[in-house]
Amino acid sequence: MAEIVLAEPTDDANQNSAGTSRRRVYDTANTKRPFIRSLTLGREHVPEPFDSEKLPVTLVSEIQKFLRVANQIEVEEPRVAYLCRFHAFEVAHNLDRNSSGRGVRQFKTSLLQRLEQDEEVTIRKRREKSDLRELRRVYRQYKDYIIKHGGEYTLENRERLIRARGIASILFEVLNTVTSAAGSQAHAETENARSEFYMPYNILPLDQGGIPHAIMQLPEIKAAVAAVRNVRSLPFLDDFRQQAPYLDLFDWLQFCFGFQKGNVANQREHLILLLANTHVRHSHKQSSKLVDGALDALMNKFFKNYTEWCKFLNRKSNIWLPYLKQDSQQHKLLYIALYLLIWGEAANLRFMPECLCYIFHHMASELHGMLSGALSMITGERVTPAYGGGSENFLNCIISPIYEVILKEAMKNRNGTTDHSTWRNYDDLNEFFWSPDCFGIGWPMRLDHDFFCVDPLKNDKPKKSRAPNEIREEARRENNEDDEMGGNSPTTADETRRPIWLGKTNFAEIRSFWQIFRSFDRMWSFLILSLQAMIIMACHDLESPIQLFDASILEDVMSIFITSAVLKLIQAIFDIVFTWKARRTMDTAHRRKDVLKMVMAMMWTIILPIFYAKSRGKYTCYSTRNGSWLGEWCYSSYMIAVAFYLTSNAVNMVLFLVPAVGKYIETSNTQMCTMLSWWTRPRLYIGRGMQESQVSLLKDKFWCCFRYTLFWMLLLLSKFSFSYTFEIKPLISPTRQIMRIGIKNYDWHELFPKVKSNACAIAAIWSPIILVYFMDAQIWYSIYCSVFGGVYGILHHLGEIRTQGMLRSKFDTLASAFNASLIPPQSKDNKEWITDWLCHPGFLKDLENKKGGVIKFVLVWNQIISSFRDEDLISNREMDLMIIPMSSELYSGRVYWPVFLLANKLSTALSIARDFVGKYDTLLKRIRKDNYMYLVVIECYESLKYILDILVVGDLERRIISGIIDEFEESIAKSSLLEDLHISKVQDLYAKCIDLVELLVDGNEDHHYKVVKVLQDIFELVTDDLLVNGSRTLDLLHAYQQLEGDETEFFSHFEPELFASSHSIHFPLPDSDPLIEKIKRFHLLLTVKDKAMYIPSNLEARRRISFFATSLFMDMPKAPKVRSMLSFSVLTPHFMEEVKFSKKELHSAKEGVSINFYMQRIYPDEWENFLERIGSEKPDSVNDEINEEDLRDWASFRGQTLSRTVRGMMYYRKALKLQAFLDMTEDDDIIQSYDAIDKANDTLSAQLDALTDMKFTHVVSCQIYGSQKSSGDPQAQDILDLMKRYPALRVAYVEEKEEIVSGVTQKVYSSILVRAVNGFDQEIYRIKLPGSPNIGEGKPENQNHSIIFTRGEALQAIDMNQDNYLEESLKMRNLLQEFQRVQGRRPTILGMREHIFTGSVSSLAWFMSYQETSFVTIGQRILANPLRVRFHYGHPDLFDRIFHLTRGGISKASKTINLSEDVYAGFNTTLRKGYVTYHEYIQVGKGRDVGLNQISKFEAKVANGNSEQTLSRDIYRLGRRFDFFRMLSCYFTTVGFYFNSLISMIAVYLFLYGQLYLVLSGLQRSLLLEAKVKNIKSLETALASQSFIQLGLLTGLPMVIEIGLERGFLNAIKDFVLMQLQLASVFFTFSYGTKSHYYGRTILHGGAKYRPTGRKVVIFHSSFTENYRLYSRSHFVKGFELLLLLIVYDLFRWSYESSKAYVLITYAIWFMSMTWLFAPFLFNPSGFDWGKIVDDWTDWNKWIKQQGGIGIQQDKSWHSWWNEEQAHLLHSGITSLIIELLLSLRFFIYQYGLVYHLDISKQSKNFLVYVLSWAVIVVIFLLLKVVNLGRQYLSANFHMAFRLFKVILFLGVVATIVTLSFICDLSLKDLIICCLAFLPTGWGLILVSQTLRPKMECIGLWEFTRVFARAYDYGMGVLLFFPVAVLAWLPIISAFQTRFLFNEAFSRRLQIQPILAGKKKKRR
Repeated sequence: MAEIVLAEPTDDANQNSAGTSRRRVYDTANTKRPFIRSLTLGREHVPEPFDSEKLPVTLVSEIQKFLRVANQIEVEEPRVAYLCRFHAFEVAHNLDRNSSGRGVRQFKTSLLQRLEQDEEVTIRKRREKSDLRELRRVYRQYKDYIIKHGGEYTLENRERLIRARGIASILFEVLNTVTSAAGSQAHAETENARSEFYMPYNILPLDQGGIPHAIMQLPEIKAAVAAVRNVRSLPFLDDFRQQAPYLDLFDWLQFCFGFQKGNVANQREHLILLLANTHVRHSHKQSSKLVDGALDALMNKFFKNYTEWCKFLNRKSNIWLPYLKQDSQQHKLLYIALYLLIWGEAANLRFMPECLCYIFHHMASELHGMLSGALSMITGERVTPAYGGGSENFLNCIISPIYEVILKEAMKNRNGTTDHSTWRNYDDLNEFFWSPDCFGIGWPMRLDHDFFCVDPLKNDKPKKSRAPNEIREEARRENNEDDEMGGNSPTTADETRRPIWLGKTNFAEIRSFWQIFRSFDRMWSFLILSLQAMIIMACHDLESPIQLFDASILEDVMSIFITSAVLKLIQAIFDIVFTWKARRTMDTAHRRKDVLKMVMAMMWTIILPIFYAKSRGKYTCYSTRNGSWLGEWCYSSYMIAVAFYLTSNAVNMVLFLVPAVGKYIETSNTQMCTMLSWWTRPRLYIGRGMQESQVSLLKDKFWCCFRYTLFWMLLLLSKFSFSYTFEIKPLISPTRQIMRIGIKNYDWHELFPKVKSNACAIAAIWSPIILVYFMDAQIWYSIYCSVFGGVYGILHHLGEIRTQGMLRSKFDTLASAFNASLIPPQSKDNKEWITDWLCHPGFLKDLENKKGGVIKFVLVWNQIISSFRDEDLISNREMDLMIIPMSSELYSGRVYWPVFLLANKLSTALSIARDFVGKYDTLLKRIRKDNYMYLVVIECYESLKYILDILVVGDLERRIISGIIDEFEESIAKSSLLEDLHISKVQDLYAKCIDLVELLVDGNEDHHYKVVKVLQDIFELVTDDLLVNGSRTLDLLHAYQQLEGDETEFFSHFEPELFASSHSIHFPLPDSDPLIEKIKRFHLLLTVKDKAMYIPSNLEARRRISFFATSLFMDMPKAPKVRSMLSFSVLTPHFMEEVKFSKKELHSAKEGVSINFYMQRIYPDEWENFLERIGSEKPDSVNDEINEEDLRDWASFRGQTLSRTVRGMMYYRKALKLQAFLDMTEDDDIIQSYDAIDKANDTLSAQLDALTDMKFTHVVSCQIYGSQKSSGDPQAQDILDLMKRYPALRVAYVEEKEEIVSGVTQKVYSSILVRAVNGFDQEIYRIKLPGSPNIGEGKPENQNHSIIFTRGEALQAIDMNQDNYLEESLKMRNLLQEFQRVQGRRPTILGMREHIFTGSVSSLAWFMSYQETSFVTIGQRILANPLRVRFHYGHPDLFDRIFHLTRGGISKASKTINLSEDVYAGFNTTLRKGYVTYHEYIQVGKGRDVGLNQISKFEAKVANGNSEQTLSRDIYRLGRRFDFFRMLSCYFTTVGFYFNSLISMIAVYLFLYGQLYLVLSGLQRSLLLEAKVKNIKSLETALASQSFIQLGLLTGLPMVIEIGLERGFLNAIKDFVLMQLQLASVFFTFSYGTKSHYYGRTILHGGAKYRPTGRKVVIFHSSFTENYRLYSRSHFVKGFELLLLLIVYDLFRWSYESSKAYVLITYAIWFMSMTWLFAPFLFNPSGFDWGKIVDDWTDWNKWIKQQGGIGIQQDKSWHSWWNEEQAHLLHSGITSLIIELLLSLRFFIYQYGLVYHLDISKQSKNFLVYVLSWAVIVVIFLLLKVVNLGRQYLSANFHMAFRLFKVILFLGVVATIVTLSFICDLSLKDLIICCLAFLPTGWGLILVSQTLRPKMECIGLWEFTRVFARAYDYGMGVLLFFPVAVLAWLPIISAFQTRFLFNEAFSRRLQIQPILAGKKKKRR
């Protein structure tokens, strides 16, 4: 049969489905349809594709494939297309007969009209007599084509074959239906035949038609497939084969347990790939049989958590293996497959690993029962699964009930507004399975068990729970008797009771600051006891440590143990209070232990103080012998009591000093260890055995001495030395003096006059010092982190190559470093290699330089440079300068280095030679000093010879040239070149050579005569001028011609016509690529004058080359071959972020600047390179001349878009393909075959693709892709375009559709994986979900639903604002080898560094870039090594995939508490004995926010997340389970940083309010005047430690160290100074306020939420209104408060305190207050532009006056914003509201203190003065209330009366003030002080009203509160706006702001002004 021409796709679209449905039977023999008639009879049929993409959601998966095929074949086979559409209509009608689904009726009507239109027309075009024969004919054509071309590997044929298979499979389905409808018994294809055709697949085409694929020919794949298909000896085979003739282990499990078909197909491929990849590493030969080692390795990984779980619960594992090896392998595969199928269908239960263990435990028991042929103890029949049967039984009967519990519990969260303790999150539900109680659920599961109860019944009495002893006894009984197969035990009276809500499990997240103390109690106890000890020592004025042993001093110091006992009591009480809501799930032993601990702590709290009080000063003394330095040793009864106290804590002390003992106790199951573990720590499944050995933590030689214990000992020593010397000791003497002075006269009415020793004054002085003491360890940590991190970086070769000059000097060593790092070592089967190495020390060096040693580096280098060009980082010219020529000479080790290294070398050599005087050997030695110079001279000489050899073809001319060359070489050999040549003439020859090469490069035939002329000039120059004695060759020829004939004839023939003959030269030169490349290179060598320092010119290209070169010298594992490397996947979550910039976005200018214009100005060099690449010769040409898609790609690759991320991740595939080529190809064949890497039409390329597919997968989880498709969102098409561009890309999404079940519409959710096939998105797997996957936090849920589609042994989590590079991708297999390194424990998370690519223009972006860079480099470097507390901080870490899929995934998803979802993966890994490392030899790119508002939102989100971490069980367990020093590391690098930020802010407030108390009460003046007490220095010292933070210097220290490492310390200092000039200190101080505000507020009130930042690329101006909304409560209010405190303090201290002292103490606070008030305007682009200021004022007034209401957003109305801003108070607990009220009371201090300083008060100290001040406030409120009422009732209808009324009120107030001034001496100063007193009081009243909002609404004052609050906000806004407007009026301010905001842009000569002005060129 003639070969068919395949139909090309006519429509771009989306998905294909493998689903089928019931269909109506219809008769195709009759051409008339019973319900259609033709409407187009007699018309010419013009086939138009029917829209196959916009279909009803309920039908799309079933009918889309038929409609797509119809569109594809309509032109060639219109009748078959009609039949496909008719079949689709039948399917749609059967699915929804009543057309009740959304859009179904319209679709069916439209399709029916099309069928009516096409029916008669298509019948006339039918070639056969009936539809059946027509269908069969077309089907057979495709079938024959598939059979004929099934084994071909070329890309074109592969694509055609895939298309043919897809069409044939659909035609077969239609043919079957038509055949059965016709009732024909003629030839019809059987169902078995379908497997010959296309079945949708992901990576492995496992159907029979997939056999010819290259990947299926790999031996490891064959071995894995054969093992999975071995079903021999399995039970029930005959029954199952009736349903599926071709059966494998997964099909068998599906029929047994009721798994979904899509899940089975997905996990089948998953396991085969895992087996194949593991098999390769365990099999030394390419065996076709699966080796046991591979299977055992997988078994150990998959079931390690399960076996530990069984051991923890004292259960026997249900994994039973037979003794026969063959059967054992089959059973192992069955257990792994069973677990994968459970996991693959578990949906949200994947976050609950021990719940999955429980399910697997019972199903594995059933599996063992079936395999062993066991009989049920209840029925007496063979064991069968409890939930076997239908295809969705597992989902419906096991997953859905537990999912419903998760869903209902999560709904109680109410978007974070309810308390965490009122609902069970994922952790609570999972931890229920850590207890033997979980087995009470039974199997089949008892749905009336308490676990499934979700409604707490408040009025019910709690049921009597079963005793833990009873449960454990039952567990032992079940364990011994193995009766779990017998179902549930008989119902007892206990089980018939109504289930109750279990509540929290093991832990309750209580919102309290005490959680910090509870989690890190050892640290706080240590700090408190140390503080007490230092104060006691300072009070005793110790001058020597020996004085400590004085009995009285020692006894006083030992009083710290009383404090210790009190702290232990507090901790014991907290343990009971904070776990009260988890009491129902705690066993009796745990509760008993908590009570016992509290009793013991209470006992010691009573005993120790009694002994201390009674025995004080009563000592028993002994004299030491031999004159010991102790002298007389004394002790008291208190000391003996302390000794007993310490003995009672002996276990804890041993655990502290010897962590290894604790590790053994926690992991051992012996009775003694269990008892000790019970007392010391709660027995939990996780967090056991986490202690590190204190002896030797690291193998690194240097860091053996600096393990984290020493790190913290040095740090604490520094901290305590500083605190004692500068904070505590200086305050002791002033404190004593203050206590001795008795002050009786106060400046106000003292409320506590009987308090002695001036306690309040002492508290005011000491409180900020104590707070600084608690937080300054954070400062010391920053210092030590910087120093240790810097030293570590130097030792590990960071910054080895920092500049282009260093790269140039080391370039010749890159090849050897590359081969050592990135090329797999050669393996030999004999001992020859070892012998050579032992006998010949130089053998290794020879091995590197052997044949082929450099060629691989050259090939890879060229690929990297090509990728630079593809990314438009370099131009074509720069690419030519950087490419290394590929030639056969590389085999001999001869390398032609890139021109950018050799540039200017030739001209320099000629200059040296021209001016040289001396011998030739000396000249040669001088040139050889610069190796590149010597090489370029040699290369140019040889290139000239080579070109002349090709160019000159005349016999005579060739003989002349050959002779002259021989003369030159003879002179070189004799070292007489300087004597034989006029060296000065070489420059002329150099110029002529340039002319010649330029003509050759041009290759214009019309220039033949010019070439001849140049050759003749060269000949004349050489013979007449260059050679000293003329040419001997010419002399010989002359003599020869004289002998042969007439001399005249010779010269007449020779001189004029030399090179002029048409046969003398071959010009133009042959069209040969190698020749052309050689000539171009020669031309570049001759002409390029650029220094290597400036090539490439693009800064990003320079950075990438430098880092890649540096990384080659760093310590990294040897690279394995691609075939032997670990396989991995990349998972990228995506929601609604940009895929690509749309055309509209590119050119629209909402903010005044289009993205296109912005990108062109920010990346001008890359824009020019882009224009050059696409062939546009006009750099300033309009965009209409450029392909719009190319322009979209170019701009999108420079934004934070999904397309940029996908392009970057696909470099992994390109790198692996390149490396696989180098592995598979012999060195001799590399040059001949390397083009196969980019070509995709040969067998080698197919093999490379197969190997790459087996090792790498990229899945993008586009959660709403399905809804985007159905709604016609352009983003869906962009995602499809990405899949078409990158065939290896897979997209997973959640489909939501409605199904009608029993007349009820239900939503059905499915996880779907698609790939691009034939220009459409084709559905590969569909897995139904129990419900919506979005229960918890969005991103982890998005990752969770798609993680089942990932493959491999490692998983990289990549966010969609990240990037990757080809040169970094080359190092991925090295990084993966880190999983194979054994460092005590195998790592489970590999951290890698990030480069922030958004820091190139604005100052803010630069600050954030450096801050982030310092964290992801020097910060994480120290966290991983030596501190050993690095966790997972987001992307791009690499996970041990199997470890994490069996332990809860790569993040946590509980709503609100897991807001910072990524870090919990690190917590979980560490608690489950994982190990996290960090590696700096590889990096990826990452984008960050670039505007202040975006940055602030991000900082707020992170602070919110850290506050929730503070409450979490993970932090609590880490703080409790780590040894002491790791606990310190954990605290200061996680929540401690934010808590210390809050403490530093509180310290500032305490200091100022303390000073306010001292000055207003008159205490400070009295103390200074009466006792001359100077306490300024100590306070000044204490505040200095915080001022460092406020100035941002400490934030800059790690940055300086890291920049110094990587770019040189001179650059680091320069950048740091420049940052300060650009107000970096202002930015960091402002960010500090953001962190502290949101951290504190969230712990107190909750309200943590995700804050989208937008990741905008355009720099835009934020309105004043927006800034006020964002920063009013977090910064502005606090800034005004600090300002008010400073002003009041200054007003009342100036009379007795020097201004110098005031400035020294308060300068940092003034800086901070001004920063908080005005930073948003300083960092706001065009913030001081007068036009913008006017617009902002108008917008502000409109916003402040706009009434709020339902549906009105915050940015439209002050009312709406105000309600939202205080919404957190509505959901706060009583304790939080009380704290809020107490904090609000501070604003009443002003009024109380200031009214006594009024002149009108006559210095009266009577309390009545304060009461009268409140009367004044009441009068003011009444006046305001009257005005407000008048505005409501009079302003509309009685406008004039209202105005008159206001005038009367105003005059009355003025008259009152004037009267008081005359009668009571009211002064102007009094009015000012009243304002300072009453304004804070008013704000305090507003805060109180907001806190008591329900009460205020009841009494009717809420509306007045709102009006009052609006007035305050308006007043604050005006105060902020006025100075900004004044500065905006000065034009120089705006220019100055632009300069410091965009200094980086100015330094790069970028056009910022047009961007800010919003100017852009108009498109034509």
